[in-house]
Amino acid sequence: MAPLYLLHRRSVIARLMTAAAFVVLMPCMAPASDELPKETVLPVGLANKAIQAALDACKKDGYKVSVSVVDRAGVLRAMSRADGAGPHTVDSSRKKAYTAASLRRPTTELAELINKVPTLQALREMNDQVIILGGGLPIEIVGEVVGGIGVGGAPGAHLDDACAQAGLDAIGAAPKVPAVK
Repeated sequence: MAPLYLLHRRSVIARLMTAAAFVVLMPCMAPASDELPKETVLPVGLANKAIQAALDACKKDGYKVSVSVVDRAGVLRAMSRADGAGPHTVDSSRKKAYTAASLRRPTTELAELINKVPTLQALREMNDQVIILGGGLPIEIVGEVVGGIGVGGAPGAHLDDACAQAGLDAIGAAPKVPAVK
């Protein structure tokens, strides 16, 4: 049997060799998390701030609306229905937000495009969540679409758009509706 000091020495050498191998091979072992895509998420606090600003803008003009905000995947982040807003406004606001986020364009722009290019009518039937009706705007922050806002219930798509734009303005998102002069 080997003397105790030799066994201890072999143990120390084995640990040092293991540590050296780990240090040498570590750069080759990239964690799987490095391969995952990085996405900006719209915080629920900003979603609620945008909703409140849109509701306030519509209320100031006498419109009772619903406002929805979805994330980039079209999943509802937040929604609010003003007192007295029609029950249909809940679905229309959510679908407008979904459509704007999914297609990354204002829904009024999509409606105009479909009218000009009839072959694009199929966009209406893409899925049961799409609605081609003004009032939905993509939420773009620092060049990245992070969601959509939809307003339903004002007496005209241009009025829904204006209220949705007030929501975007409140959170510093890129403007999607030209300013009224």
